[in-house]
Amino acid sequence: MAGKRKKVDIRSYFSKKSVTDPTSQRHTTTQADGDGGKESQVTAQPCCSSDKGEETGEETGAQVAIMTHDTGEDTGEESGSKETGTPVVSIRESSSESDTGSDEEQCSGGDSLDIGNKPNQPDPKSIPDQTLTSRVLHFQERWYKQYPWLHYSPAVKGVLCFYCVKAYTVQKSAMSKKADHAFSSKGYTNWKNALERFERHQNCQAHHHAVTVHAQQAAPIDSQLSSAWSKQQGNARHCLRSIVGSVQFLSRQGLAMRGHGKEDGNLFQHLKHKAKDDACLSDWLSRHHDYTSPTVQNEILQLFGTCIVKDIAQTLRSLSVQQFSIIIDGTQDISGTEQESICFRYVDEDLVPHEVFVGLYQVSRTTGVEIARAAVDVLLRLNIPLAYLRGQAYDGAANMSGSYSGAQAEMKKQQPLALYVHCGPHCLNLITQAACQASPLIRDALEWVHDLGTLSKQSGKFKGMFSAIAADSEGPNVSLRPLCPTRWTVRGNAVKAVLSQYESVLVSLEEMAASGSSSAAKANGLHDRFSKGKTVLGLLVALEVIEELECLNKSLQKRTATIAGMKEAIECVKSTLQGKRKGEKFQKVFDKAVEMVDSLELEPIQIPHQRRPPKRYTGEAGSHTPKTPEESYRPEFYKVLDTVAVQFEDRFNQPDLCVLQKLEETLLSGKVDGIVDQYPEINRQTLEIQLAMFRSKYTFTSSSEVATIIRGMPVEVRGLFNEVESLVRLLLVVPVSSAEAERSFSALRRLKTWLRSTMTQVRLNNAAVCHVHQDILDNIDIKQICQQFVAVNDRRRHVFGSFT
Repeated sequence: MAGKRKKVDIRSYFSKKSVTDPTSQRHTTTQADGDGGKESQVTAQPCCSSDKGEETGEETGAQVAIMTHDTGEDTGEESGSKETGTPVVSIRESSSESDTGSDEEQCSGGDSLDIGNKPNQPDPKSIPDQTLTSRVLHFQERWYKQYPWLHYSPAVKGVLCFYCVKAYTVQKSAMSKKADHAFSSKGYTNWKNALERFERHQNCQAHHHAVTVHAQQAAPIDSQLSSAWSKQQGNARHCLRSIVGSVQFLSRQGLAMRGHGKEDGNLFQHLKHKAKDDACLSDWLSRHHDYTSPTVQNEILQLFGTCIVKDIAQTLRSLSVQQFSIIIDGTQDISGTEQESICFRYVDEDLVPHEVFVGLYQVSRTTGVEIARAAVDVLLRLNIPLAYLRGQAYDGAANMSGSYSGAQAEMKKQQPLALYVHCGPHCLNLITQAACQASPLIRDALEWVHDLGTLSKQSGKFKGMFSAIAADSEGPNVSLRPLCPTRWTVRGNAVKAVLSQYESVLVSLEEMAASGSSSAAKANGLHDRFSKGKTVLGLLVALEVIEELECLNKSLQKRTATIAGMKEAIECVKSTLQGKRKGEKFQKVFDKAVEMVDSLELEPIQIPHQRRPPKRYTGEAGSHTPKTPEESYRPEFYKVLDTVAVQFEDRFNQPDLCVLQKLEETLLSGKVDGIVDQYPEINRQTLEIQLAMFRSKYTFTSSSEVATIIRGMPVEVRGLFNEVESLVRLLLVVPVSSAEAERSFSALRRLKTWLRSTMTQVRLNNAAVCHVHQDILDNIDIKQICQQFVAVNDRRRHVFGSFT
């Protein structure tokens, strides 16, 4: 066949006459062509290799290969004759490599050496060993690191030079004659002299040329375009991560992102600051402004907010006992829009209660029906079954606590097991308000403190006078503040500030009254009021009640507060206040007031003027008239204490609290009440058995103590009391207060300010969720957010590629 070469027995040519050309050092053997009588030439060419006399793993002796060209074919060999049918004989010595142009392996070896994009460096155990007379030598793995160009070829069963094979064997460069053929085609297996031979090859000119050619080779056009586009997408992904990271930081801190102009906002300026050390980001921002627009900001915020809320919902759905409660409270933002804050309460696997905020929602009307509808909508969106709702906590407004059309009544129509609890701190606020309003002495004194704080807030001149005078005095220097009109249980600090700086207050009011300013008349009236001794007495009596109620209020605001704990705390405060009915307590308060009045030279405490009651009420008997100021004001003190006691009974005598009380009595006494049958998660018969075992083993007095005991049990023992644990979870999951919703109002005030009053509801909700749940936001994978952002449309996928 055309183009094929055939091997001819070399022994038939050794008998022929050999003619030597002394100029070319070629040995020519003449042979008559069997067909045309033409002569064939047997040529032996000297080797160009430099490793003369080395072992190459070849057999010693002369090797001659005769290649015969078929008629009309040209094989491209550099032989002495290219005529049709002319055989060419190549002779090579074992100590040198054959000429590239005449070696059969050289011509066809590039197809069988299997050269890829990088050197083939398999496990040295798969490379043949070299067996000597007294030992066996192995290829060493460390040679790969020392000589990275080493490439093992199974075809030649030896190591080659990756760059030389590609330059001189595969591509057949013009420099092939100068190549070191042991490393370009034949393969090297002499491990005895490997290091010396590798080093010599690495430093030779042919190897350096091959490395240079490989480095300068241009990739195909499509490969170059693909590589450039991949690099562009990589840069775009890097910049998008920076943008998302900046949005994450600003939303965590509750900072505004937009400004008056495109480049005035905090987001762009934060990216600009980061771009100082990031040339890629700086260049990308100069060409792409649409990925920092308000629309993109809203979208990234929504991705963060949705991720946080989904994480909360997944936590609720993954509970072993799916019980939760809902907390709702409403307020108006800076633009006058009604915002309803919705929160959840659940108990984790360690029996620790958690309260989490899930968002601010705008309702068309503030009726109980609309608010309940909004709550149910949130549960449906988060895929949280309403059947597991076990409690609800709101304030005492009619639209929330109404028995027929309030939000709690509407929720009970859909889930009767959702027990309603009137927020404990709200109840305490109402108790404090009623107690202070019951006594004119306390009522008037607190009103004057409020007016004093208002004057200090509205008049910069008076505020400066008071600060200067208070700084010169020896006592504390605390600013004067008006009383909160709605929160009665935060008034203690304002009263203490006035009492501790009473002298500075009097001096400041006197100077302000003499200044002739527009506030002089008000300052003069306040000076007259604070100059009376009964004002001091009224403030001291108020503190005796307010301080205890404030401590209770702070205790009930904790996220881990429970119904059982609230009852114990209320009983403690009630007993403390009732203990003050003893005569010596008021005596101490009155003596302290008299001492303070004398030291400040105020108007002494006098018996107030009393009108004589009509005879139709008293008859002929005379009315009782107190003999001393102490006797006159003692009933005022008792009136306040009695009002507190009565209010405690009224405010905390709630129907659903009685249900919870029966459940706790079941836990403490071991006698299972029939109300347990209403809850599908509790098996009454099993509960009776487990309660008997539990009470025989452990001693406890409250549900909180039971939770502590269960929490410390081994897993196997805890499994014995699963029904007891379900009962404890039920007692713990019902919230005590709506303080978690109130906390979100503080975040709302920081987020939606006068400068941000036009913020949309969606943006506000997502910003609030991110700002409140900072711990969850910090753990969100930015790469995941970027992938969701890119997956929205094809244009983004084209610009950014994939983040996977």
